[in-house]
Amino acid sequence: MVSLHLVSLGCPKNLVDSELMLGLLEQAGWQIVEDAHQADLLLINTCGFIQSAVEEAIDEILELSEVKREDPGKSLVVTGCLVQRYGAELMAELPEVDLFLGTEAVPDIVARITALRQGKVEDRVWIPGRFLMDSSLPRRISTPFYRSWLKITEGCDNRCSYCMIPSIRGDLRSRSMDDLLVEAVRLEQSGVRELSLIAQDLTAYGNDLVSGATLSDLLEVLLKRTSLPWLRLLYLYPTGVDERLLELMAREERILPYLDIPMQHVSSTVLRRMNRRYTTGDLYSMIDLIRGYLPEVALRTTMMVGFPGETEADVRELEAFLRTARIDHVGTFIYANEPGAPSEQFDGQVDAEEGEERMARIMAVQSEVSAEIQQRYVGRVEPVLLEGLSRESDLLLEGRTRFQAPDIDGCVYITDGEANPGDIVQVRISEAQIYDLVGEIVGRA
Repeated sequence: MVSLHLVSLGCPKNLVDSELMLGLLEQAGWQIVEDAHQADLLLINTCGFIQSAVEEAIDEILELSEVKREDPGKSLVVTGCLVQRYGAELMAELPEVDLFLGTEAVPDIVARITALRQGKVEDRVWIPGRFLMDSSLPRRISTPFYRSWLKITEGCDNRCSYCMIPSIRGDLRSRSMDDLLVEAVRLEQSGVRELSLIAQDLTAYGNDLVSGATLSDLLEVLLKRTSLPWLRLLYLYPTGVDERLLELMAREERILPYLDIPMQHVSSTVLRRMNRRYTTGDLYSMIDLIRGYLPEVALRTTMMVGFPGETEADVRELEAFLRTARIDHVGTFIYANEPGAPSEQFDGQVDAEEGEERMARIMAVQSEVSAEIQQRYVGRVEPVLLEGLSRESDLLLEGRTRFQAPDIDGCVYITDGEANPGDIVQVRISEAQIYDLVGEIVGRA
């Protein structure tokens, strides 16, 4: 039996592609192994969204190329966003790689690798036409059995001036509600208890469908036709968060009171240059609207500092916003020019040292805010999805509240009580740290 070792980089959307490729290859007889040295095929699904992701991908490719150098009989295949973005440029830079496949090559992965193994590949780089996954494809879930991702769209119609996603992933393509329901039911039957809906922009779901379906329509179908206890929403565009969605969330406790809304900045001037379709005032109004329906909601966002033309006044405005709006979880990154993005040509470029200083300021403000917010949980009893033994110590269990998303937010360290991974238990919170909580199990949810 032939074997493969896969490295998946980037976001959960990319991980779903990796799971589809694993499912197809496993169905074709490939065995998945953890040790790259034991594999016949070395497969890397890359991210190419920002420069740091490109650098990480190159490092991983070079690391696996060393494994191949020790055993030239191995095949090294690179897929994903890096290939879609840079294409043939990679051939000269990475001669160790046997085959480059773009983001849309998922359904043909078996045929392409079979041809490679048989010495029948004519082109080392293959960028096929656009593809939209559906529930007929086998998918090998790589997350713990009790949680998974449901990718509801592909591509994006937003044209942010700094972003290359539309050129990499194409325009918006939404899956049908019927197809998504089939996959959700299958995931529930496999043991999934927390299903996170993901897309480049969840609120754009259905904009391209003749049915006129919306995100709220999809959620209502999932609520009616499954019994999944936790449904989580990740990556919503600020202007797409409407009252119908909030009314549904307020009414249905199975939709977790958690919204990941990438804002990128709060200064109207910077947002206009980013080609984001909202203003400072719109963001304050949105937060008030959300909390009017969901007083206990946890909000997560990302902020970018150092965008071309950003001034000291813009940074101070961002600091003031974080202190006033009190967002629960904030990720911050420094702008970097992306080849081909309009913002690469903008004036007012901010140097790297200044960008680092601005990010440190923003993170310092948010650390204070987060520490204060966390205190509200102390003394409360919260349902927690148990993940298993803690990564910090075998003496502790670890889980997450409704207000903590997998892989990106903090966790709950459980000091007393017994439960199994995937159980939802009641935990009394006894201590709050900047990002994590501590508590003990007091019952079943």
